[in-house]
This record gives sequence, C-alpha cells and structure tokens, in this order.
Amino acid sequence: MTMFQTTTLGYARMGKRRELKKALETFWGGTSSADDLLALRQDLEVKTWQAQLTAGIDRIAVGDQTLYDHVLDWTVRLGLIPRRFQGLSGLDRYFAMARGRDALPALEMTKWFDTNYHYLVPEIEDKMQPLGNFGEFLAMVQRSQAVLGDRAVPVVLSPVTLLALSRHNGDLMAWLDQLLPLYVDLLGQLKALGVKEVQLHEPILVTSQAADLKTAVQNTYHQLASVGLPIQLVTYFDDLGVNYGWVTQLPVAGISLDFTRGHNLDLLISQGFPADKILGAGVVDGRNIWQIHPDVILAMLKKLQAIAPNLRVQPSASLQFVPHDATLETQLSEPLRNVLSFAEQKLVEVVFLARMLNSEDTAAQQAEMQHQWQAFEQFNPPNPDVRQALASLTVEDFERSLSYSLRLDKQVKLPHLPTTTIGSFPQTKEVRQLRVKYKKGDISQAEYQRNIDTNIAECIKIQEEVGLDVLVHGEFERTDMVEYFGQQLEGFAFTVNGWVQSYGSRCVRPPIIYGDVSRPQPMTVREFQVAQALTQKPVKGMLTAPITILNWSFSRADISRRDQAFQIALALRQEVADLEAAGAQIIQVDEPALREGLPLKVQRWSDYLSWAVDAFRLATAIAQPQTQIHTHMCYCEFGDIIQDIERLDADVISIENSRSGNRTLQEVTEGGYSHQIGNGVYDIHSPVVPTEKQLVQQLKAGLANLPTQQIWVNPDCGLKTRRWEEVVPSLKHMVAATQKLREEIDATTR
Repeated sequence: MTMFQTTTLGYARMGKRRELKKALETFWGGTSSADDLLALRQDLEVKTWQAQLTAGIDRIAVGDQTLYDHVLDWTVRLGLIPRRFQGLSGLDRYFAMARGRDALPALEMTKWFDTNYHYLVPEIEDKMQPLGNFGEFLAMVQRSQAVLGDRAVPVVLSPVTLLALSRHNGDLMAWLDQLLPLYVDLLGQLKALGVKEVQLHEPILVTSQAADLKTAVQNTYHQLASVGLPIQLVTYFDDLGVNYGWVTQLPVAGISLDFTRGHNLDLLISQGFPADKILGAGVVDGRNIWQIHPDVILAMLKKLQAIAPNLRVQPSASLQFVPHDATLETQLSEPLRNVLSFAEQKLVEVVFLARMLNSEDTAAQQAEMQHQWQAFEQFNPPNPDVRQALASLTVEDFERSLSYSLRLDKQVKLPHLPTTTIGSFPQTKEVRQLRVKYKKGDISQAEYQRNIDTNIAECIKIQEEVGLDVLVHGEFERTDMVEYFGQQLEGFAFTVNGWVQSYGSRCVRPPIIYGDVSRPQPMTVREFQVAQALTQKPVKGMLTAPITILNWSFSRADISRRDQAFQIALALRQEVADLEAAGAQIIQVDEPALREGLPLKVQRWSDYLSWAVDAFRLATAIAQPQTQIHTHMCYCEFGDIIQDIERLDADVISIENSRSGNRTLQEVTEGGYSHQIGNGVYDIHSPVVPTEKQLVQQLKAGLANLPTQQIWVNPDCGLKTRRWEEVVPSLKHMVAATQKLREEIDATTR
C-alpha cells in the first residue's frame, strides 16, 4: 500500500515574538554586532526546522528564511550587484541594496505576486556578469541536514521567475544563458552534500506571462535535469491554466500545485497527470488562517489520488504568509480561536490529512474539528441589517453628485504644487509605550487621549513650521492603517502575536474578518477635530479604503470577497459623511492594495476591478462636491490599470515614484490620467535625508510629464517608520524645493 507523505514549501518568518525584527533593528541602530544578528537568525532557522520535524512532516523546506527578502538573497548569491553597490561588501552591501544609504538609492520594492509581501526588484545592468556565491546557502543546508537528515529539502528560486520579476534590458534568454551554469553548479554541489531532492520555486508559471516563457522554462529544466538531482517544481497562488499540458511534461520528479486558488483540480480531471511524477497537493491554504473542513478536503484528495496516486499532502504555499501559532491567542473567544489555523496548526492539518489518506484512525480528531465549526457558526450568526443594506444598494450610491471637472472649482483653494504628506508621522518609542499603557489599563482613556492630543498639537506645529500647505494629524493613535479601523468595526478580531513579515523588519498583524461588518460609532472624527482646531490650514481626514482593509486582513471564506468589500465600504461611507459634517474639506481614503488584489491572469482582471473600484466609490460617493477626496497607492505598477484608477473618481491620487526612476509617474501620465497626482518625491523606506537639489530634480521630472495644476508634492508613503531627525529636514528640503520651482514657474508666467 502506498503511504502518502507530507511536505512544506516554507515556514513562518521573524519568530513567534518577532525576534528577528528586534535583532535587525538593534543591528541597524549600532547596538548589536553582525555576529549577534547571524547567530539569532540561525537559532530561528533551527526552531522552524524543529517545529516541522516535531509535527511529523516528511520533507521539510529549508533555505526560505531570510534576513530581509528571499529575492534579494538570490540576487546577491548570483552576483547581480548594481554598480552603485559594488564598492561595498557583506552585510553593508546587502542592507544598502535593501534600504539605501547616502547617494545609494535602494532597489525598487514591489508586491510579491498578489500578496502583501514586498520583494526587492533585481536590477540587471548591461554588461553585468553574474557570479555564483553560494557559500552561505550551502552552509545553511549542511546545518539543516544536521537537524533534519534526509528530510531537508533546499528551496531555490528559479532563474526564470527571478528574471521575469527583474528590471533588465535585452533578451531574457540571453540573461538566462548566463545564469543557468550557476544553477547547474549549485545543484551539483547540493547533490554532493547528499541532498535527496530540491524545490525549484516557479510561481511565474501561474501568471499570464507563462506562455511567453515556455521556451525559457523548457530550456531551464532540461539543463537542470542533467545534474541528476530530483527536482520538485513548485507553483502556487493560482492554477497553471493553458500552460498545464507542457508544464506537466517537464523533466522533473514532481510538480506542486495550489488547490486552494484557481482551477488546478479541473485541469487534472480533464487532462490527467503524468504517472511518473509526484503530485504535491497544496490543499491546506497557506495564505489564510481558517481551519480546514476535513470532509471537504478529504473529498478533494480522493479525487486527486484517483488521478495521481503518487501524491504528497502539503500547504498551498509557503507558510510565511500566516502567523506562527494560534494557541497563543488566548484573548480571543474560544469558538473563534478553535477554528483558527496558523503555521503550527497547518502542519498538524497536513499530517492529519495524510493520516486520513493512509487509512489511519483519525475519527476523533475529525469529529472535534466538525464540532468546533458548529460552535463557531452558533457564535457568529449573520447580521440582518448589514445583509439588507447590501441588498438595497442602487446605482446612485456609487456616483458623486458632480463630475470631477465640475466639482474642481468648488474645492479648497491652494497654491500650485501644493505640499502635503501621506498621513502618518513617526511612531516613537514614547508613542508606542503610551498605547501599551492604555491597553494594559495603566492609564485612563482621558489621560491617553490627552497625551495623543499633545502629540497631535506638536505634529501640527512642526508641519506649519516646515511650511506644508495641507496638514495631517499624524495618526499617533493608530498602530496600523488597517488594524486601527478593524478594531472599531464589528466583525473583526485581532491577535496579540499574529505577526507576519511585510518586508524587511516590517511586520503586520492582519485583522481577521470573521463576521458581517458594521460601524458602531465614528472612528476618526475626534482626532480630526482636535487637529483642525489648531490650524487655519486644511487638515485631511484620514481613512483606509475597503479593498486595502480586505486585502490586508485575513478574510472570510464563507462569503464572497466582493460582499466583504461592500460591507466595509458601507461602514466607511458613514465615516466620510461624519468627517464632512465635522468640517473636513479634504478626506484621504488610502487604497494602496488595489493592484495587489489583481488576479494573476489578465483575463480575470475585469471582474475583480469592477467590484473593487465600486467598493471605493461606494465608500466615497456620499461626499459633497466641495469635499476633495484623495487616495494613495504605493509600490505597484499602474500603467495597465490606469483607466480603472481614474474610475475611482478620486480628486487627487498620491503615488510612490521615488524608487522607480519616475517610471510610475510616466505610466500614469502616458495612460492619460486627468485628475491630480501627488508625485512621491522621496523614499521614506530609506533613512537617507534627500537634499533640496535632489528633490528639485525629482519635481522637474514631474513637471516634464504633467501640467503644473495637476501636480501635488509629497513623500512617497507614510512617515510612521522614520525618525523625527530624518523627517523634519526631509520635509523642509521638500518644501524648499517646491518653493524654488514655484518661483521659477511664476517668473515664466509674468
């Protein structure tokens, strides 16, 4: 009888208590050494391996942990170092590429497929000569073998996916020809270490690009197969689509497919699966936090088993997208906590499903899961008012009362090239401690609010001294732009230790949408009123838009994402009306996650963009013509969805533009965008303070693309993660650069 094995594709990062985050930040702050940082990282690696070993996983992915970003790791291992960083070495160079330093802009950062994880985009320059440097990777593999033995399976990012996600000139095949010998050498060294198989991660195959990469992929795997080390080709996030036939014929030992997204099951049923290959069945959702329904997953596995008897049970993707351990969340209601599944619980589920397939006695465990789901359903009934509000929506609920061109003259009057920020200001240690004290009950709500108001007053004072035209209150009461709103909405739950990596040391705790969403009371009006009372300049009301709240949360699995987005939009719609009634002339509704929610296949974009844009419009269309609606988007590409962005009908959009060499701005303007644009003129993810001269150059690039009346000036994102000693001079330089250009413009129009 065949015994079905289990495997993983990667594991949760940063540590249960964000140990790696803290180690990185003390290292960057100069209070710990490189040896301290590397020792901590190795200790966390061992803990992740041991957790999987203890759970009973048969094939354990190793090499997926990282100091900053796994794409950056492979960029460095392959010697793809842009010229500006070649004077550095070791961790200095690694972190300069990630974060930038004086006169050395960091690599561009963008979203990893349709997730909220950010990767650093490799820059492959003309005449660059790739060079393999695999010493630290091979040393890691040897450490893993000492813990795991033959269970250790190294994870390697495929050269095709790496190149497809890179910025490079010339033919991809020409660059691939240079990289493949390095990969052949790496696989040979892994084989010499006694590695039994390797995972080649190839997520690009589930995108619309895959068909154009067919020759590159076939050439890659035929060359790598010559090494004689069994390759498990790993895909995730969607199905193989029209590429299924040729991908399944590649010379690999096995293929891992995602059965939680897309239509891979239909493809297997209609086209079969090669009898000589292992099927990695990704049936446990690696990107959401809900416990499996055993009957549903077992029925799927039985169908897969009938088609592909040589099958392994596994998560759908790396578990880097979920927190470590749901049992730590003791403050959650028991019915909810019992149906949550974080990384450790997903390991248990994978092993449980394999045991079911192996006809072991799992009846008691299965019955307990079913009981837990029943208890949760009783705990979480539908909200009839919310359901009725959705059913009653009309076309008029999605339309502003006047078009953009007609409402523009009714809105706040500002100088040309108006200056502002995206919303947040530095979250200092003192601000964070203040929230902790309030949460613990050490200070009263009144004392907490007095302290928040003091921070708001100081922030308004600084902005006025700097000379900004449109101010913000600073968001000192907010831990996170999504969490803050979820905490005030019904239908959301929050963890204490549910951290996942967003990029580098940046961790987020995604809220959990578990029930129908509603707004019991205003969420932002008090802080807006405090700030606006301190200045004659307009202060923006600051909200997070529905798709970003949805995409940056762990969403429900029992109703559609569209309905969840519309429920959130209805709650925000009430907030827009209340801010307007409180005197807000400008309301910013940030939607940075709009693009990351795009399906990975272009043919599915239209449906998503239709309801996603409608959700934003539902939230904002209630605003009167004189109220200026802003939105913000960052670290994504806009050119191919510019018409949909314009359909948002925001009066002003602010964008990230500083890391892209103005390419983002060019994409927006070439698409014919007619509303106002805030050109993100400097990179807030870098500690470097831009000079006035640099900012003048950046602004002139904007003026080369757009008429003056269409341009706003702002940093590329919020300032929450920066220090005041970086923020204040950066903003002063930004305002000075703007004033200089205003004077030049005025001189030419006299």
